[in-house]
Amino acid sequence: MNALGTGKRLAVNLVGLGAALVAGGCGAEGDRAVPQDGDRQAAVGATADQAAFDRQNVFGKGEPNAAYAKYFVGNSYLKAITDRESGFPMANVTFEPGCRNNWHVHRAAKGGGQVLIVTAGSGWYQLEGKPAVSLNPGDAVVIPANVKHWHGAKKDSWFSHIAFEVPGEGMSNEWLEPVSDEEYAKL
Repeated sequence: MNALGTGKRLAVNLVGLGAALVAGGCGAEGDRAVPQDGDRQAAVGATADQAAFDRQNVFGKGEPNAAYAKYFVGNSYLKAITDRESGFPMANVTFEPGCRNNWHVHRAAKGGGQVLIVTAGSGWYQLEGKPAVSLNPGDAVVIPANVKHWHGAKKDSWFSHIAFEVPGEGMSNEWLEPVSDEEYAKL
């Protein structure tokens, strides 16, 4: 059973994952795909040193995420991987240590949702009402539409993930309250 308690352990297979998502949207609430090679945290460790993190972050940090800064505590950066016009927009999002986005929901009438694939550093992901889950390079999280959640860096590590929206109908993002300093400090 994975840390989110869904009872599913998924192998990371990006070709299969992409085809499944395009065909029918995200899976069960908060499915977490994990590589079959076990825990990478011991091998990778937290990456508080920016130079070490930059070497690990294969897509690069990108530019300050000014357009969405009001939805983050701390500084984040955005590096487009594909064009929005491609029909499958993907970006590498980088969080400085301690940075996290607000609680939010990816709304969709049909299909939709979001997938995160961790590329560098160490961070957190949390569904409302569930414990936070530690994320490390190689982890993937499938976030179904209409589920309140947040994600961001650990307080002692830079963190990057690829984010992409699952195609759907009637899609929008609803940004909510920040993750409080008190909630975050408990992690």
